[in-house]
Amino acid sequence: MDFQHRVGSKIGSGGVASSSESNRDRRERLRKLALETIDLNKDPYFMKNHLGTYECKLCLTLHNNEGSYLAHTQGKKHQQNLARRAAKDAKDAPAQPALEKARVDVKQFVKIGRPGYKVTKQYNQEAGQQSLLFQIDYPEIVDGITPRHRFMSAYEQRIEPPDKQWQYLLFAAEPYETISFKIPSREIDKSDDKLWTQWNKESKQFFLQIHFKADIKQQPSRNIPQSAIVPNQRNIPSQNPLNPYSAHYLYNINNRSMYNSIDWRSHAAWRLARIQCANAAHWLAIKRCLALS
Repeated sequence: MDFQHRVGSKIGSGGVASSSESNRDRRERLRKLALETIDLNKDPYFMKNHLGTYECKLCLTLHNNEGSYLAHTQGKKHQQNLARRAAKDAKDAPAQPALEKARVDVKQFVKIGRPGYKVTKQYNQEAGQQSLLFQIDYPEIVDGITPRHRFMSAYEQRIEPPDKQWQYLLFAAEPYETISFKIPSREIDKSDDKLWTQWNKESKQFFLQIHFKADIKQQPSRNIPQSAIVPNQRNIPSQNPLNPYSAHYLYNINNRSMYNSIDWRSHAAWRLARIQCANAAHWLAIKRCLALS
């Protein structure tokens, strides 16, 4: 038989494979692929009988080895039986109601404008804290609604360019528009007696008071008596009677009598005062007073 001049054959090749050979090669490739991807221990239809052969409980077929069974699972018959079994199970299974998702009703309100407001600046001298008192009027507020507020960073809003030195305080209540106040970006004192809110249902007014934490530089010194603090003057001890910073000597440069009380014609007193006077402004004041006396 001439195998060289058959249709579709090439010189030097083994000739054209028959349909049975093609099917056998296809099953072998499917078996190798199935061995790599399918775990037979999890297959509910795979069973090994007492004869040592393998059986498909879905299609009732016998197989000599695992590869043969895996090739069978990729075939048309096994796939059709799987589809029939899935349809039967779906038909026999009782209909279970689907879980309903929690539905949140979105309240729709027609905005009627901005509420009236009043802001009062306060200062607590004892604690050295600055505070703000907000009063918002909601005469047409919806029944059952309580006004809300929150602090917003400058980087959350999209109205103005962000500035880290400011923050925003928002007030909201239906059906009014949400309003905001631009306040300094300082730390808020959130203690119970410093941050409080009140909603007056009768007058329909909402109150909010906030306190800013006092800076260390702004806090008054409580340990130093007020009598020891001299305004606009240096608080320096004055043991030396010729000390130009002493209280009975040269504290007030505008008082000429204090300069005239000293005998500047004494050469020793002049030299000692010149050495003790470390501040050039005091020294010029001495010379000016001497010239005017």
